[in-house]
Amino acid sequence: MELMKDPVTISTGVTYERKNIERWFCTYKKNVCPATMQCIESLDMTPNHTLKRLILAWRNAQSGGQSCSSSSPDRHSLKHDELMALLGMIESTPFKVSCLKKIKSILEIGDEIKADFKRSEGVEVFVKIIIQVLVESSDFVTFRACEEALGVLQLLPFSEEEDDESIQLLMKPECMKSMAIMLQRGSGKAQFCTISIFQKMAKADCHWNYVAQDQGIEFFKSLLEITSDETCTKASSCALQVLIGILDASKKSRLKAIEAGAVSILIELLPDSNRSKCEKIMQLIRLICECAEGRLAFIEHDLAIAAICKKLLNVSDAATKIGVKIVWLLCNFHSTERVLEEMLVCGTVKRLVTLLHISGRSTTKDRVVKIFKLHSRRWRRYPCYPCELKGYWGLENESC
Repeated sequence: MELMKDPVTISTGVTYERKNIERWFCTYKKNVCPATMQCIESLDMTPNHTLKRLILAWRNAQSGGQSCSSSSPDRHSLKHDELMALLGMIESTPFKVSCLKKIKSILEIGDEIKADFKRSEGVEVFVKIIIQVLVESSDFVTFRACEEALGVLQLLPFSEEEDDESIQLLMKPECMKSMAIMLQRGSGKAQFCTISIFQKMAKADCHWNYVAQDQGIEFFKSLLEITSDETCTKASSCALQVLIGILDASKKSRLKAIEAGAVSILIELLPDSNRSKCEKIMQLIRLICECAEGRLAFIEHDLAIAAICKKLLNVSDAATKIGVKIVWLLCNFHSTERVLEEMLVCGTVKRLVTLLHISGRSTTKDRVVKIFKLHSRRWRRYPCYPCELKGYWGLENESC
């Protein structure tokens, strides 16, 4: 759909842009004519001077006509026609990547043309391109076309009411598997586009989180790997948000995340994270600790309790609230001697004491009170336990 700059004719009599047909023959190692699919014995190319002169004459006429015209054609109408033409040819053209890039540039014009794309079953066409990677995963052109298609879909807005059909198409098992492949093997840009699509789908349709939980362990490993990507903070933030939605949906997804190594990855990310990232990571740890397997994985990590302790009262009220919930889950369901001792040694108990002195009442403070009522008698045996708390719990007659 672009004007040729250097048209050449091959042995089948069909004319192509030189750089494109050379890429077809040399880079993709094809020996057939893209238009006729005839086998080609000779790769000779003949410059089509006649067509080149016609193109130049047409360009000159267009530029002259525009300078004399008092009004130009409706831009949206022209782009709509161009979009329809591209959608009509994209499944058959051997130059899918170029075609997809052209569609992307058209959609970037505005929301109206994006709506045209969806009404014209553009999402359905693109899903076919994406799932092709399942059939030809080793083919470079197919893989690149899938990456470009995801880049286009990432531009589209999704809403539960208007785009239910589009979301259902993207939630098809074949499409989800293809996007999972892109998370594992795609470029950084393709991974970000895939994560962005997942995030939009999750916001528009809560059922998506239940579809995501049925993916394999590799899917969760890929999401967790992206959370630690320091080169693209947007992708990392999106991945954390997507994981929160998936893990919040069911225990099944939490178990898969634990198996994928979530606890270790999240604990290691926590110390150097900014406020927003810290809150998301702690929210994920809280969800994981709500199941027995998650709590066991958490306490088995040597730095886990200390990492959570350092964030109490140091990041934000939200982080402190989540941190206290994590400590409460451990104290309530996994209060071994080692865990309680580590809480004293790393300063968790000291920070909980500080929270007790904050005026007013809150669910966070209520949880702290419950923690001390459960374990103050065991903690008081240690020299570092604050003696003044004994009076607070009615233990003033017992010596320090």
